[in-house]
Amino acid sequence: MHQGAQLDESVEVGPFSIIGEHVRVGAGTTIGSNVIIDGWTTIGCNCRIFHGAVLGTEPQDLKYKGEKSYVKIGDNNLIREFVTVHRATSDEGVTQIGDNNFLMAYVHIGHNCIIGSNTLIANATSLAGHVDVEDRAVIGGMSGVHQFVRVGSLAMVGGYARVVKDVPPYSMVWGQPARLFGLNIVGLKRQKISQEVRGNLKRAYRIIAQKSRLLALEEIKTQIAPGPEIAHLIKFLESPSKMGIILRRVNDSEASSSMNLTAP
Repeated sequence: MHQGAQLDESVEVGPFSIIGEHVRVGAGTTIGSNVIIDGWTTIGCNCRIFHGAVLGTEPQDLKYKGEKSYVKIGDNNLIREFVTVHRATSDEGVTQIGDNNFLMAYVHIGHNCIIGSNTLIANATSLAGHVDVEDRAVIGGMSGVHQFVRVGSLAMVGGYARVVKDVPPYSMVWGQPARLFGLNIVGLKRQKISQEVRGNLKRAYRIIAQKSRLLALEEIKTQIAPGPEIAHLIKFLESPSKMGIILRRVNDSEASSSMNLTAP
């Protein structure tokens, strides 16, 4: 550990781990063996970082020329084996992870990503640079998320997905490329979203499945009862990234085929 690193006295560090000069780690965090934490990296309280994780190293970006940039990780995060989190590629830029997230083994968080709180990102999933993941989203294992894509709040991305466009909040997507399967009903119930709100979201997604984005927006604004969840959905649809938004919905035959339900 570099003498310039600042670790709370309660932090535990396993054998053969390397902690760089500008690293800051909060109380109650445990760092396993063979972990590398470098760069201008700040880690909050009560995180668990398992062996082999590499946090705060240089971004995988040919444009990067050694600029000072950051990784900021909040409290109560579970970071499993061999997770990699790269610092931002821009001068004074930030790769940021909120609180209470679960990053499973071999997850990669690329430069300038912004991860909210209470997310779950499953094994061997890779997020390219500049990806935003909102609170309470779930991304299934071995998925790949294209740069600049957003994953909305309480969205569920199925395993092995190829995500090349924004994933709308509260939705369920899957496939190569990922397609819209409908509303994340199970996730909404687990978060104790009321039946009334679930019904409003379901009606909104019926409109989305039938119309273009702009026409769907106008109809949702005039036909669906207002509330925080509907307001967030409208805001998300109003401001797509340059990659666009996943709005095309699979039909029953496509769903059956892609999930091998018709196989003998």
